[in-house]
Amino acid sequence: MAKATFGAGCFWGVEETFRKIPGVLDTAVGYMGGTKDQPTYEEVCTDTTGHAEVVHLEYDPEQVTYEQLLQVFWDSHDPTQLNRQGPDVGTQYRSVIFWHTEEQKEAAERSKAELERSGRFKDPIATEITPASTFWRAEEYHQRYLQKRGLGSCSL
Repeated sequence: MAKATFGAGCFWGVEETFRKIPGVLDTAVGYMGGTKDQPTYEEVCTDTTGHAEVVHLEYDPEQVTYEQLLQVFWDSHDPTQLNRQGPDVGTQYRSVIFWHTEEQKEAAERSKAELERSGRFKDPIATEITPASTFWRAEEYHQRYLQKRGLGSCSL
């Protein structure tokens, strides 16, 4: 089993997107990349803790590769948006890949460079690629939020 952590805006839809991928064994939403221990949703929403809303995955690399997860990440949001996704604005909504291994770092950098060269986006890619830090699990009501509300079949 391996782990991966991605921030691509509000974590509710991002979790639902990754949860549906064969080989993704578990998902949890939470916070990473900030300065406060055990941050709450309310604290992160003040845009003062430095955390990003993220989805933390456990996956089986024999069923799904990290490169495939990166492709889902790129396809699930607009990586040219700086500190926002759609109506959600603030550093907590930034586009970020938190890498757990040197191999993940290299794969993320390579895929970002390929996406930039592809011409798919007219604006530069704003996605950060940074080492993983402590993952702080969000409050339980945020876990599988869309699924709990009967919206789990939405494609986001």
